[in-house]
Amino acid sequence: MKKVLVSECLYGGRAVRHDGGEAAETDPRFLKWKGEGRLLPICPEVFGGLPTPRPDCQRAGGRVVTRAGADVTKAFVAGAREALRMALANDVAFAIMKQGSPSCGVSLIYDGSFSGGKTAGQGLATEFLRGAGFEVFCEEGIGAAAAALARIEAGGYCSPT
Repeated sequence: MKKVLVSECLYGGRAVRHDGGEAAETDPRFLKWKGEGRLLPICPEVFGGLPTPRPDCQRAGGRVVTRAGADVTKAFVAGAREALRMALANDVAFAIMKQGSPSCGVSLIYDGSFSGGKTAGQGLATEFLRGAGFEVFCEEGIGAAAAALARIEAGGYCSPT
């Protein structure tokens, strides 16, 4: 059975978001995969050594900063590396990551102004995963992820490992 790397805030059950909350996914396909033990939850920000709760962070150019301007890029890079290491070590099929996150954003991230605006972009963990050849979906793309999983398990795709 192929594993799926998933943002831990989507997995649910452990408050890992910056605000101390979670964003548990309720799509029936996702819940089925969870029940099967297929999902491998990760929180790159926690893996990078950041606490929960923690200051809100956003990507600003090549850096990740807090609202107060503290540069936390090193922690985000460390967490992205650990997420990639886990994906490779567990031969995951692909990842489902939390849209908007500076670690996990798939196609949209907050714009770095802390005004609530979003811009096209991806989080650092998503960037690392894609750089290694992994396909990454967001929570709104579970239908496409389900199709990809069916294709993979039918032998139509090999993971990057």
